[in-house]
Amino acid sequence: MRRSPLIAAAWLLAGLAAAAQTPQPFPRPGAKPETPATTPAQPGKPPAVAPPTAPANPNDVPSEATLGVQIYPGAQFLQSFDAGKGQRYYLFGANSSFAEIVNYYRTVLKQKGELIYDEPGIHEFDIGKFKEESMAFPPSVTVKDYTWGGSAGYLNPKRGQQPTRFKTVIQIVPATF
Repeated sequence: MRRSPLIAAAWLLAGLAAAAQTPQPFPRPGAKPETPATTPAQPGKPPAVAPPTAPANPNDVPSEATLGVQIYPGAQFLQSFDAGKGQRYYLFGANSSFAEIVNYYRTVLKQKGELIYDEPGIHEFDIGKFKEESMAFPPSVTVKDYTWGGSAGYLNPKRGQQPTRFKTVIQIVPATF
């Protein structure tokens, strides 16, 4: 039995259409991210309230209001990073000891926190509830000792700036994002 060229072309087009709909696991270099289609607002329903957003430039020094927690006095803002799911985390360097900074946050946050590791010292304070469906990291303040084992400290990522190294790094994951 001989196939019609029209049927062969239909099968070819169906195969190409199916291949075009196959989801891609990773974005391709240079490809623009797809934007989801938006549905128009339905009359009679109030518009959804937008969640708080991060500062316009993520590497601007965040305020305590943005972070939702006090910044250790004298700590220098180093950098912020995309944590995923719309969250950012912020790093601060300080030349106070690990114990001093942990005691400061115990007093300010009125909680004991949790010692995650003895060596090197890492202490975490929860500052909000973790919502797995909308958060990549739990809202927290994490303090890490970078002088453990004789280390000179965390290298300042801002070249030419003083100090050149920090004894302790404070990571803040805000609860508001």
